[in-house]
Amino acid sequence: MLAYIIGVVLFALGICVSVALHEAGHMVTAKAFGMKVRRYFVGFGPTVFSWRRGETEYGLKWIPLGGFCDIAGMTALDEVTPDEAPRAMWRFKTWKRTVVMSAGSITHFILGFLVLYLMAVTMGLPKLAPAPTEPVLASTSCAQSATTKEQAEAQSKAKNSGCPADAPTPAATAGLRPGDKVTAVGGKPVATWDEMLAAVQATSGRTVFQVQRDGQALWLVVDVPKVQRWNGATVKEVGMIGASPRQPELTTQYGPVAAVGATFSFTGTMFAETAQRLVQFPQRIPAVVDAIFGGVRDANTPVSVVGASRIGGQAVEQGLWVLFFFLLASLNFFIGVFNLLPLLPLDGGHIAVVWYERVRDWIRARRGKVAGGPVDYTKLSGITMALVLIGGAVTLLTVTADIVNPIRIGP
Repeated sequence: MLAYIIGVVLFALGICVSVALHEAGHMVTAKAFGMKVRRYFVGFGPTVFSWRRGETEYGLKWIPLGGFCDIAGMTALDEVTPDEAPRAMWRFKTWKRTVVMSAGSITHFILGFLVLYLMAVTMGLPKLAPAPTEPVLASTSCAQSATTKEQAEAQSKAKNSGCPADAPTPAATAGLRPGDKVTAVGGKPVATWDEMLAAVQATSGRTVFQVQRDGQALWLVVDVPKVQRWNGATVKEVGMIGASPRQPELTTQYGPVAAVGATFSFTGTMFAETAQRLVQFPQRIPAVVDAIFGGVRDANTPVSVVGASRIGGQAVEQGLWVLFFFLLASLNFFIGVFNLLPLLPLDGGHIAVVWYERVRDWIRARRGKVAGGPVDYTKLSGITMALVLIGGAVTLLTVTADIVNPIRIGP
């Protein structure tokens, strides 16, 4: 339980740091272009402490969820003092405003890339599409019946120590050893563990197994018994030899130089998956509602910060640090891409307005007209409010689901 709590706190802290750096991205680029940054705070609510350096006030709020960067004149409707007016953000060139508004998302992308790079050179990058398990033995045990799910799980965990003294050990008795790769069962070639398992379950009695051991081909005769086994729904009589597969490597580790290219490639794959999740986002909301009222929680349904932190806690509790950091990188990519959607009040919405003004003025210039004024954000307030309400409702749904019916990893 302590490891779980530590994991939840660490993941939540990672999210808070990411969002704080998001706002720092806005601040740094705004200052670089000469815009006036009034305030930069981490968190919301009452102020814990603050200090002023130059023209900017920095500080910490009591609620450590997010933060904000107050840039003077982000829109033409914002009130500015006479000394701020010449440096109001809306007066700057389109490309500069675009850089400032997109800097938050770019910061998330950089953070995600750095997390993945550090994973690549230490614990390795996860294989998103692992190859099928090869028919290589990790260990041998006994062949015994299991007529319930609980018995099957107990035997899987116990392995050799759970074998009765009189239980047959077909694989070991025939001479099969850990590390042997089975290439054929009863003359039928097999390339994966699932193919070998299907062939074994369909046979019985003395069966020839062709194996590779230390580069040599061997033919071993295994006396395959029939046992009663739980298959997830019913009990079936199947052949069994008493052997466990060698688990494939789930990560790939790289050197410092090779890790750069591998991380870029992995990042591209994650961007593609993030885009796919965003497209599928609306159609997965009904599954979230169903989960709130007792339905099975689909692992692919959207999660809130609460849900992501709980998954992070489970990952730490089970020692799955690769999953912990992979989830942290994924969340940074998702937030970065989501924030660039051309919807107000997201940064992408502000960028869309800025470029609308730019294209509109270009068209007006070609028609011999003067540039139009800044977009009146009050005319967009209805759409903005509707999107805020929708976003709030989705957040409420996901948080509720993550509390009453969270996604769980492992057994």
